[in-house]
Amino acid sequence: MTTIGKVLAIIAHPNLGQSRINKRLAEELEARGNVTVHRLYEAYPDEIIDVEQEQELLETHERIVLQFPFYWYSSPSLLKKWMDAVLQRGWAYGTGGDKLHGKELVIAISSGGGSASYQAGGFHHYSYSELLRPFQATANLVGMLYRTPHIVSGIRGISDSQLEQFALEYAEYIERPIDTNEK
Repeated sequence: MTTIGKVLAIIAHPNLGQSRINKRLAEELEARGNVTVHRLYEAYPDEIIDVEQEQELLETHERIVLQFPFYWYSSPSLLKKWMDAVLQRGWAYGTGGDKLHGKELVIAISSGGGSASYQAGGFHHYSYSELLRPFQATANLVGMLYRTPHIVSGIRGISDSQLEQFALEYAEYIERPIDTNEK
């Protein structure tokens, strides 16, 4: 195990105030005080991204969490726009693009479908790991260590007590030092 540095959780939910799951997960991270919680849709309601500010945030944290509802097998549009703007050639990849090398990336998603529906033969036909492959490829390109995603599935059937347990487990996962054997 290694120690964990500063953690940045980028919350990308277009309607976080109305969200039961993502709102509670973000609140738990914030309550711990060890994680910088950055609500993307609140920071950029006009969707004009301050690239320098975002790059500075990334540079000053060692673990980056992208938390979002899993919409149409991907992220909400502002997170994609953020990635397109912030992860620039010469900064994140390519010649001189080493600012994210060695940092950790955690994808934290919530989905309406249960985990059984995200597998071969299931309703969605593909596993979460297959559908999240573009995020893993991005981590590889920019030199980040891709951690095992944190997934809360079947959100429509989660009771309040289950949500509290999931929020605690999520925060513990985000704050836990990485096992050097984890891939």
